[in-house]
Amino acid sequence: MHPMHGQGFTPRLVFWELTEGCNLKCVHCRATAQPTRNQSELSTEEVYKVIDGIVSFYDPILVLTGGEPLFRPDFFKIADYAVQKGLRVALATNGTLIDADIAKKIKNIGIKRVAISLDGANKRTHDGFRGIEGAFDRAILGAGYLQDEGVEVQFNSTISKHNIDEIEEILKLSMDKKAVALHLFMLVPVGCGVQIADSQMLTAEQYEEILGWFYEQSREVPIEIKATCAPHYYRIIRQKAKERGEKITFQSHGMAAMTKGCLAGTGVFFISHKGKVQPCGYLPVEAGDVLKQSINEIWDNSPVFKKLRNHSELEGKCGICEYQNVCSGCRARAYYEAGNYMAEEPYCI
Repeated sequence: MHPMHGQGFTPRLVFWELTEGCNLKCVHCRATAQPTRNQSELSTEEVYKVIDGIVSFYDPILVLTGGEPLFRPDFFKIADYAVQKGLRVALATNGTLIDADIAKKIKNIGIKRVAISLDGANKRTHDGFRGIEGAFDRAILGAGYLQDEGVEVQFNSTISKHNIDEIEEILKLSMDKKAVALHLFMLVPVGCGVQIADSQMLTAEQYEEILGWFYEQSREVPIEIKATCAPHYYRIIRQKAKERGEKITFQSHGMAAMTKGCLAGTGVFFISHKGKVQPCGYLPVEAGDVLKQSINEIWDNSPVFKKLRNHSELEGKCGICEYQNVCSGCRARAYYEAGNYMAEEPYCI
């Protein structure tokens, strides 16, 4: 067990954008992904050094993301190094580059779970959003190759106006395809997402409706479902439990009972392809730089992280909300709307 750090906060998830390079052109991409790799990416050796720094202090799940992480020729070296160091490693991918060989490699290296982005219940919606024809079929195929190898597959769906009517079908597809989990990501307007925010952002009322529906489903379906970038989901869970006269326990509500809404800087952090540390991938505020500081130093002492950990600094309705300890609002959407990451969450009723 590692000692507690950062005023009793310890990172449970580290998201690492290994590259901005990608083979797709998704309209909502936070990375503003490139068809070629960026020269300023951290080298393999630099990545190893940072992994050493993470491991010497913490034991998080390391999520290798991008761009498209499989775009990096040294991806398997990096994943292998992290696994050998004892980290639990997951991969977030668009799934299109996974063939039988790649799936076998993923399995052999010891990556336990792969999250594949699924942004529609069918070709038309998914391919339209992903900007490449055939992306849907190849992602579903990739998922199948992984499952053949016994690797867990989770689907991640970014929900916005383009697919709001397909959520039930996305859930059904996830179950049909035997995914272990479906994580809904509520659109955060960053990267290319800024350009599409006005046309694609749901209203606060629509969020409320979806999250309510999602909670009811979570009680009935056999797979793990989770709302991500939707901190008010944790308020809704508690309100619904109250209506039913239920207690929130790990037995009844699983991980939802143990975690809270926005974990930026309190339970998660993000490392960019250039080594900049952010509270999360959607909040473009620099909390440190892994090329200049140790991970431990950034986590414990970053002024940005310290601020995010102090609920008394929350402003507007988030500042006075009785659910601030279980929700605390999406700090990235607050930043987008108000230019201030401690402002109130704009997409909450």
